[in-house]
Amino acid sequence: MAINHQVGNDSKKRILHVPRRFVAEEWGGTETVLLEISREQQRTGWQPEILTSLALSNKSTETFAGIPVRRFNYSYPYFGLSAADKALLDKKGGSLISPALFMALLRTKGVRLFHLHTMARLGGQVRTAARLRRIPYVVSVHGGAFDYPVTELTTMMRPTHGKLEWGKALGALLGSRRVLQDADYIICVGQSELDEASKTISHDRISYLPNGVDPVKFANGDGSSFRRKHGIPESAFLVVNISRIDAQKNQHVLVEAFAKLRARHPESFLVLMGPETQTEYAEKLRRYIREHNLEMAVKMLPGIRTDNPDLVNAYHACDVFALPSVHEPFGIVVLEAWSAGKAVVASQVGGLKTFIQQGQTGLFFDPLAADAVDKLAANLEMLVAQPLLRQQLGKAGLKEVHARYTWSAIGQQLETIYQAAERHVFDRSPNKK
Repeated sequence: MAINHQVGNDSKKRILHVPRRFVAEEWGGTETVLLEISREQQRTGWQPEILTSLALSNKSTETFAGIPVRRFNYSYPYFGLSAADKALLDKKGGSLISPALFMALLRTKGVRLFHLHTMARLGGQVRTAARLRRIPYVVSVHGGAFDYPVTELTTMMRPTHGKLEWGKALGALLGSRRVLQDADYIICVGQSELDEASKTISHDRISYLPNGVDPVKFANGDGSSFRRKHGIPESAFLVVNISRIDAQKNQHVLVEAFAKLRARHPESFLVLMGPETQTEYAEKLRRYIREHNLEMAVKMLPGIRTDNPDLVNAYHACDVFALPSVHEPFGIVVLEAWSAGKAVVASQVGGLKTFIQQGQTGLFFDPLAADAVDKLAANLEMLVAQPLLRQQLGKAGLKEVHARYTWSAIGQQLETIYQAAERHVFDRSPNKK
């Protein structure tokens, strides 16, 4: 079989990426992956576009870092949702539908492939459009399909509890429950997700493809200006966490561990930077900070755009980067910290336990253990006492980034997956030649 993959063939150069949402103000790891994959594809001659919902945005069209973004009206198929319920679903993860986006999938010309970055009903729309057009679709599982904690899923769907759902028939019509089984290829960004998926998926068109990082972007930053801006002394030992403020990210354990560290090392500071996706959890953190007289030592900063220099500066300002999540499909922020040459302390969960080597590129602790706070505090204290270890861990992480996780390397592997998806569509075509 021969498929024309020449980029110069103008007939099918478009790659349509479909996430649930895509907004700079609520940036996360999935958005970073989407943008960087798209930029890499653009550099190699393809025409990537992002088609998504208007969730958390009022811009129907936008060009973000050179990548076209189209957003469409949407709804959640439940009766009785309040504005507050919808806002929570927008932030945390609701199964939306968008007839306008579906029509765009059907009408957009010159499409090589659909790349889906969500599932449920929106995934069903992509599946159906791909089948109608006989175009391949690839699904990236960014976490949540197979190894998502039940407690997290319950929290996510809390706004729909007690509401009458009217979208079940539509979901069945779109084949929403068959998005993964019918996919022309599945990508798991975490090894643990792949292990679980392989037990369920009936085909072998599935593989592990990690996220990447732009090491050049994070190589140089002004840590001193970040410290001055936020009132952190140059001599202070600074721990930084960059992730959304959410129970999944488990910042409370980090704050408790930091309180222990601060008691022994009063010159220590902690920065929590990220959008607040769970207001009640953010208030819980603030209450603990107040009650333990940590207001001067713990800075809670809002999330910032990926193109804001303060993002890179925050990594360069810190002595240690900490990621205490109870669930983490991959953890792209670890790659960013490594790219800045920083030591990392992280939870031994999900994708993190696959690509961090204990004692070589980072230090682990179990976030669900009864002594999680003590173990995290001990790791932080070890890194206060051993600056040479911090330096060694940071250098090893940086070496790992350049060896395995540049976007050009990830892009080459992704192109191989796309071609496998195209072969699958070709092989089941009744008109193949």
